[in-house]
Amino acid sequence: MNIFNKVTLQSMKKSRTRTIVTIIGVVLSAAMITAVATFGVSLLDYMAKGAAAKYGDWHVAFLDVDSSFVAKQASNDKVANTVKFENIGYAKLDGGKNPNKPYLFISGFSKETFDALPVTLLSGRLPENSGEILVSGKTATNGGVSYTVGDTVSLSVGSRMNGNKKLSQNDPYTSGAETLVPRGEKTYTVVGICGTPVFEEDSAPGYTLITISDTVETADDLSLFITLKNPRQVHSYASTEAAGHAYILNHDVLRFMGLDSSDKIFNALLYSVGGIVVAIIMIGSVFLIHNSFSISLNERTRQIGILASVGATTKQLRNSVLFEGLCIGAVGIPIGILTGLGGIRLVISVVSGNFGSIFYSGVPLTLHVSVPAIVGAATVSLVTILISAYIPAMKAASTPVMECIRQTNEVQVEAGAVKTSKLVQRMCGLEGTLALKNFKRNKKRYRSIVLSLVLSVVLFISTSAFVTDLKQTMAQVLSVTTYDIGFGTKDMDDGEMIQLYNKLKTADGVTGSSYQAVMKYSCVVQADELSNDYWESAGGSSPGKTVELPIEIQFLDDSTYLNLIKSAGLSAEDYTGENTKMIAVAKIQTGSNEKKGKKEVNEFRNMFKSSSVEADLIPETNGGELNKDYGQSASITCVEVVGLDTPPTTEVSDQRTYFFQVMAPWSLKEKIAPPDASVDVRVKGLTFQSENPSQSVAEMKTMIQGAGITSAYMLLNMSEVMDENRNYIFISNVFAYTFIVMISLIAVANVFNTISTNIRLRRRELAMLKSVGMSDRSFNRMMRCECAFYGIRALFVGLPLAIIFSWLIYKGMFIGGADGIIFVLPWASIGISVFSVLLVIFVTMMYAVSKLRKENIIDVLRDDMA
Repeated sequence: MNIFNKVTLQSMKKSRTRTIVTIIGVVLSAAMITAVATFGVSLLDYMAKGAAAKYGDWHVAFLDVDSSFVAKQASNDKVANTVKFENIGYAKLDGGKNPNKPYLFISGFSKETFDALPVTLLSGRLPENSGEILVSGKTATNGGVSYTVGDTVSLSVGSRMNGNKKLSQNDPYTSGAETLVPRGEKTYTVVGICGTPVFEEDSAPGYTLITISDTVETADDLSLFITLKNPRQVHSYASTEAAGHAYILNHDVLRFMGLDSSDKIFNALLYSVGGIVVAIIMIGSVFLIHNSFSISLNERTRQIGILASVGATTKQLRNSVLFEGLCIGAVGIPIGILTGLGGIRLVISVVSGNFGSIFYSGVPLTLHVSVPAIVGAATVSLVTILISAYIPAMKAASTPVMECIRQTNEVQVEAGAVKTSKLVQRMCGLEGTLALKNFKRNKKRYRSIVLSLVLSVVLFISTSAFVTDLKQTMAQVLSVTTYDIGFGTKDMDDGEMIQLYNKLKTADGVTGSSYQAVMKYSCVVQADELSNDYWESAGGSSPGKTVELPIEIQFLDDSTYLNLIKSAGLSAEDYTGENTKMIAVAKIQTGSNEKKGKKEVNEFRNMFKSSSVEADLIPETNGGELNKDYGQSASITCVEVVGLDTPPTTEVSDQRTYFFQVMAPWSLKEKIAPPDASVDVRVKGLTFQSENPSQSVAEMKTMIQGAGITSAYMLLNMSEVMDENRNYIFISNVFAYTFIVMISLIAVANVFNTISTNIRLRRRELAMLKSVGMSDRSFNRMMRCECAFYGIRALFVGLPLAIIFSWLIYKGMFIGGADGIIFVLPWASIGISVFSVLLVIFVTMMYAVSKLRKENIIDVLRDDMA
């Protein structure tokens, strides 16, 4: 070890506090970078495993190969596993609406295929023999042909041919250029409806049907799915082994391994977010560590000057500073990496359950330690240290020798730069004036402290604002849901639905239930009965005497309807029985208004002038036409009570400038909407309240399957939707506050290092003030004034910036506006920030001053004058 490195080590030992604080800064920086990198790798590993569980763990598939190709790949030393199914053939889809997919593609699975290629079952069950078939739901949603469980389907199965070339699912349909050559007739029974299989691409010409094949092992027209030992070889393997065969990649799995070059958006998002987070950490860390080395060089300025005067070269002086950085890194980086791994392990253990509720319930989020990620974190940390050390090292090496020895460059003040106002002198006295002049003489250190505090304040308050916005969104979602479990359908017979209702309401945990139907009508009312608010919203009055309004009638079971009548304070006798008198909610949403500088959001006003309205109700048929033959008069009472939410449905409500929904008892349904009127049903279904929605839904699914329901339906656990929103907020809270705490710790370490060393460098100044008679009381008052000035300046800059960033976050989250979501300042976080800033400064200042009190004034003056 050369003499310069020995001198550097002695200086580090002499200034133990500064060295320890700098090491803490490196530890925090390395810990944050390690935590971010490790969590990113763990999250990608979790998503890859979840995608494999959902879509299959295969990497590449060849959709039209023979048995010899299958045998060759099974023996390939790069292949870990293979699975296959038989390509039975194609059949015409009669009545199909999509000209690019005119076929049905029949695939023959084995038990192993079902295990390797997960199928999302929407209704019914999996096929058990070669006479049963599973139909893709896309056949109805995209192809316009609907199959129900129990249907018998006879298909003329054959091959697609283009001349002598046999076509597969990789070959898009080309009208006029291909023919379907039939090979035989097959009859199947539909036993289930499933989601679109992962191997069916959008360009595929046939909708997939899945059956059981008895000849998979002997068939010579197969689709082969391959799992590689090393997934990173997927592209080279596929291109090399294809040998003229078309292939597809499992993009859903490969994208989370970073191997899907086609998904540029995901890769850009992944690397940009990670880069931004690492950049923020590096900036904060460079700020702290650079400041530490700058302070270190200020302490060693005279020492550097003496070494330069006896022949030390610029390179030797620069290397001595870099050596100090390497020593600090050698201690701080390993500790930081271990701390980061331990910290992120703890965080993952806290949020792993919530991740399972949001994404893949059967796949746990676990810590995944990646050697490249650790090496990368260590490299980034080391680069951060070297950058932080190199800048002040170059400055020190280029400083003239005599300036270093005399330390004349430490404080450079222009004439008039330290003037203070008379107001400060009157309010703070001599002590406050001295404190303020110290700021003006040491602007670099003052700015360093202020910027560190500003960074912490802005991050803490803006993060709190972000969480507040999320909670508002969650509260609004919760407030619009009146049931825990919803069963929605459209074409199920009323008798079958009520029979199913009587079964489902007996499920364990169900505490309340209801059934209903929502039908489309047109309501004809007198124009003069509508309020001015309605006409203002509609954009003008109607020249006619009557107005025709599209509405919906919600038929509720009688007990639920009776409860609504009672809650509205109305007499049940007037709204039940054979009377056609009904209740309705009729409101106009006026939106946001500016009144006297105050913003009013979501103001709802009455649609009619009076609460009693006489109207003609005309049903809307399935074809969208009005059936006036079944129109009838009705007396409607407008109430403030809102009825039950409608059952879940995929149909979107018509966009209107008003909300007008009539509610009627189920006993009047046949009178108001007779079966022969062919009234268009928007949705009908069942709603339940439950103490344990998950358990109730599981039992209900068994009941529905046992009932042999063939109509399309939707069973939705609204509690899961609510839990998903809560989990999003919880995860956001954990990671946001973990990040902010780490950044704040770096800022606090920076403040502590800067203030304590600043006071340490002012030993002679403070000793001189005491030597000329400054009392301890005056000295403490001067220090408190310095604390106040630091805090006030930091808050004066930090609070406005934090409010601006909070507003930008709000506008970014709710661009275009959001009902019921208003901008709220996180006053509690602002108060915490103000208190914390002043406390950190005060404690740091008192700690540094307590160290000075232990020193003898004469010794300090003699040491600095020697």
